[in-house]
Amino acid sequence: MYSLRRIVAIVNCSGDKTLYKWFFAGAAAVIIPLLLVYLIKNKRYKFFYFAYKTFNRDIRAAKYFLQMNVQLGKWNRKKKTLPKLFEEIVKEYPNKIAFYFEDEQWTFTQLDQFSNQIANHFKEKGYKKGDIVALMLENRPEYVGIWLGLSKLGILTALINTNLTEDSLTHCVNISEAKVLIHGGLYETVINNIKEKLKVQHIYQFNEEISKTSILNGSLNLMQEIQSASKTELPETLLGEPQDKLFYIYTSGTTGLPKAAVLTNLRFMYITCGMHIFGCFDVYDIIYTPLPLYHTAGGIMGIGQTLIYGNSMALRKKFSASNYWADCKKYNCTIAQYIGEMCRYILIAYKEETPIDHPVKIMFGNGLRPQIWKKFVETFKIEKVFEFYGATEGNSNLMNIDNKEGAVGFVPRLSMGLYPVSLIKSDEATGEPLRNTKELCIECKIGEPGLFIGRIDVNRTIRNFTGYADKNATQKKIITDVFKKGDAYFNTGDLLVQDEMGYFYFKDRTGDTFRWKGENVATTEIEAVITNYIQLKDSIVYGVVVPGTEGRAGMVTIVDPDGTLSRENLYASLKKNLPLYAIPVFLRIAKSMDLTGTFKIKKKDLQDEGFDVNRIHDKLYIIDAKNSTYSPLTNEIYENIINGKLRL
Repeated sequence: MYSLRRIVAIVNCSGDKTLYKWFFAGAAAVIIPLLLVYLIKNKRYKFFYFAYKTFNRDIRAAKYFLQMNVQLGKWNRKKKTLPKLFEEIVKEYPNKIAFYFEDEQWTFTQLDQFSNQIANHFKEKGYKKGDIVALMLENRPEYVGIWLGLSKLGILTALINTNLTEDSLTHCVNISEAKVLIHGGLYETVINNIKEKLKVQHIYQFNEEISKTSILNGSLNLMQEIQSASKTELPETLLGEPQDKLFYIYTSGTTGLPKAAVLTNLRFMYITCGMHIFGCFDVYDIIYTPLPLYHTAGGIMGIGQTLIYGNSMALRKKFSASNYWADCKKYNCTIAQYIGEMCRYILIAYKEETPIDHPVKIMFGNGLRPQIWKKFVETFKIEKVFEFYGATEGNSNLMNIDNKEGAVGFVPRLSMGLYPVSLIKSDEATGEPLRNTKELCIECKIGEPGLFIGRIDVNRTIRNFTGYADKNATQKKIITDVFKKGDAYFNTGDLLVQDEMGYFYFKDRTGDTFRWKGENVATTEIEAVITNYIQLKDSIVYGVVVPGTEGRAGMVTIVDPDGTLSRENLYASLKKNLPLYAIPVFLRIAKSMDLTGTFKIKKKDLQDEGFDVNRIHDKLYIIDAKNSTYSPLTNEIYENIINGKLRL
């Protein structure tokens, strides 16, 4: 029998074009039906269907991705740093407004001169590249000017969460190994309480009034100290490298003490550049942010648009739901930021009879709940929402660029090799990756929830993981021998799920999922059901330890200051939508809940308190299936549970 190659050779040699055409027509008539049968039999046709459906989206994403990489490569080759790029912006827009703040307006020249005063002062005091300064200050233009000025010397700034007190504040300042602490006058008392525990050499206090004499004992008045400092540029600014460390940003601390993530100049530029290009921002856009500047969303993704691209920005000291749209109108903002539960609070504050009057067309951030997504954009007439996903220190970032409701982002399925993120199977209770007989990780199928990870490549900015100040904490976030021996991936600690169109949806955080009655319980699934019932009230689900019982019992805390929550209706809604083992055993009705600076509920504190009637002053209830409600958790019932007399 002739081989296919031999047959083609004979046809070619014959010179008969008709025979040539007939041959390939016959081959196609055989091959195409066989291919179709194969695709249908193996359900591979869906792949091509969804590739067709997402073609325009993926081409657009590929274009943006290429632009971003070209830009980062150019900056890297030219040894650009954030201070160098900022100097270029100052020269291009010297008199343009950089920041609107309350009734103040800061031009790029003013911001540059203030940052130079900071740099020159600390240079005169003997501080140099590699030194660390801790900064604890509310949102204001001087906040940016301080760390920007320090960066011109190559000094790292540890951006301290302004909500911290006592041990957690002491921990964050000391683990940074800062030589200096700069704090605002608003935090004078909390700093005074821990002053003796701090390892810093000097403390500076910032006050709006330069002449203020009431200042923390032993501290230096920052504004007085820099008054005589030069406003001219330093030669050190030109000596920086893209890989130089810029500052520390701390994790939110929802599950323990915060960790200090290392941010380099190039990492700052990458995050800013990605948001600018994928969000299609224009230099004439004015951006509004009430987000804390000590975290990535406000402090890099937002502020970076000003420092690197020349966008004007309106700052607010602290988020106010009732003033959100008023501020946007006042400063004529076309883009606004959100994070965490902000959008829900804005909806709560909105009165239906109030006309929608603001110029905002685009919003970007993370944490917009799927349950309120549609209502929010329709109520406030928002044209585009850019929801993103990613950890400050991580290399597994996603963005939703086409208003896909509820999605945290996507990766075209044909380009997973170019952007190597994956979902792997893990133990839902412990979060540990599951492995096959070859001791390698197991990739999830489409629609199967899994641990979201990203491959680490130290030679590429967007794939690298620079870690934390604490090396032990860094190692805990790295998984090795994932798909082949010797590889390494960043562990996000989050459970996501991907659909056939490449969209990712947040499911849960490892550690939030717990086992009860031999089943894995996902807290976010329960929270979704509860949210649909209680609408815009705060709520959170978590597992609590019950002595003598395997696993953790579910518990939900709901904020209900008015006492309008119906326990019977809540139970009915849970029973209708959840399996019995997933219905929370305990219910806590609170008047308020503590939030982090990024509007996340402090779950660990609630878990530690559990259902202890002796520690908790809020009203506590226990599931009462017999009466289809939640009944009061009395001291007697509590003691019987603790002593094992009452089994759950």
